[in-house]
Amino acid sequence: MLRKNRPAFSIGEEPLGKIRGHDIELYLNVERPYPPMLGRAPYPENLDTRKEIEKNINELLEMDVIRKIGQHEIVEITIPVLITWNDGKSRLCGDLRALSNYTKADRYPIPRISHSLDKLAKAKIYNQDGLYEKFPPEWG
Repeated sequence: MLRKNRPAFSIGEEPLGKIRGHDIELYLNVERPYPPMLGRAPYPENLDTRKEIEKNINELLEMDVIRKIGQHEIVEITIPVLITWNDGKSRLCGDLRALSNYTKADRYPIPRISHSLDKLAKAKIYNQDGLYEKFPPEWG
């Protein structure tokens, strides 16, 4: 299983793995043009912090964690915020509070039982006796 899902795990120098083929669907309850609250200007930052944010964004682009949207699209979903700890390390985060006001609630974020049962309909089920017949225990 680990070999099959190898791209999902970090290997070597890269701090993050990659999962392909699983898109996140985010439904908004507003249409374009988006409200100005979603496309507001970034927080005022000093020059050093701005450079650190750009460096973090470029690293995420190089690792294929994020991607650029079309240059003619104006969709700022989040504002980058740099969180700095006392030891000098920093982490890039996104301020998604404005987006939360415009997202539709996902009523079923995990699979429903009926969907899971449909998938299990073709599964083979063995009871304990059937397993002993197929795979007898070795007692010595």
